[in-house]
Amino acid sequence: MFYGMRVKTSVTLSAELLHAIDAQAGQRSAFIEAAAWAYLRARERERRDARDLAIIDANAERLNAEALDGLDYQAAL
Repeated sequence: MFYGMRVKTSVTLSAELLHAIDAQAGQRSAFIEAAAWAYLRARERERRDARDLAIIDANAERLNAEALDGLDYQAAL
């Protein structure tokens, strides 16, 4: 895949969305491309966060026990 290469494509968007894009951006294509990349990065971040949370949840009991054990070694204030 050539990431710098531009490919002409056609999409159908509502007139309302196009007006909103035009009000925010000078160039529709650049705006839509940036929005698509931002969306894809957010989805990947959500997948990664869900995977990390599943790992933490699977080990929560052990991790909590280790944290409590460490607190036992702290001096009382």
